[in-house]
Formats: sequence, structure tokens, C-alpha cells
Amino acid sequence: MLVAITGFGRVWRHRFGRNVDDPRRFARGAYFNTTGVVVEGHLRQRPRICGYARFDAVSGFNPNYPSRMINRVFECAEPSVWMGYNKLLFKRMMTVGECPDRFFVVVRPELTGTLAVGTADWRSADTWLLSFSECGQQQEVMLLMPAHSWIKGELGRFVLEPSGQRPWMGRLVLSRAE
Repeated sequence: MLVAITGFGRVWRHRFGRNVDDPRRFARGAYFNTTGVVVEGHLRQRPRICGYARFDAVSGFNPNYPSRMINRVFECAEPSVWMGYNKLLFKRMMTVGECPDRFFVVVRPELTGTLAVGTADWRSADTWLLSFSECGQQQEVMLLMPAHSWIKGELGRFVLEPSGQRPWMGRLVLSRAE
């Protein structure tokens, strides 16, 4: 499955090999991205739905410049559940110009208003919820969405629209009256 990245969650973690004498220890690192919210001035996970995206250093992901991965397409494993966590493994970065099957999207209330996650019809059936953090009115939701799928927030219905000229670039657009 090919997945284009439109943004990242706020929380990053990493794991390196335990052998401190291994010169390739950091080159084989794994980086995990998930959702989080600010609580009393500190970034916290506050998961309602636990999940993460995993990027291995050998996949082409550069942890020093995550913003360079925006609008890039990766070959990914099928999403799965492991030990109660939703997970998505990003295997390798594709060359420029690949058309994705899905988009990796992170949503916050600043764009959509509060999402009623878990209620009927808050998202299209083909949208997969990867991770969801919430505290008070703050939310962060990580989704895997095909083109033209949708979510509903308190500000309306938002449709994932790919760019006509660059189909690996997608964004949520407020749709007209339903």
C-alpha cells in the first residue's frame, strides 16, 4: 500500500539498538509518531485510541528533518493491531511522483472543530483511525484516508482532496452543504 504523508502527530519517540558498541546503532533506529495534546504547558499523549506510525531509519525517513517527509509517498505494510495498539509501518520512501492509495492525515480542532470520535457518521467507512488523544477541548486524531473520504467536525464536513497536478499532495477541504 502506498501512503502519502500530509502531517505528523505531536509526539515522537525513538528506539535504538542496545549494543552501544555497534557503529550502525543509530542508522538502524526506529521512530514512532503518535498523537498528543498540551496539558498544563506540557505535551502529553492522553490516548483514547492508542496507535502509532513507525518509521525505520533504513526506510528513507530522516528524523532530523521530518518536515521533508511531508507530501512524500511511502510503501507501507497494511495497518494492523498489535498488543492493543493500532500500527502502521512505513517501509520505504518511494521516488517522487508516485500516486498514493491513502493519505496519512493528522487533524486538530483548529481546522475542523471538535470531532465527535466514536459517534455514528463522524468519518467515512473507508477511513481508518490510527490514534486519538484528547483532553478537555483539545484533540489530535491520526487517520489513514483514501482520496475523497471525509470526516465531520463541529465546523462541517471535510473531504480529503488530492491535488490535480500532484496527486501525492492532499488536504482536507470544507465541503459545501450536504
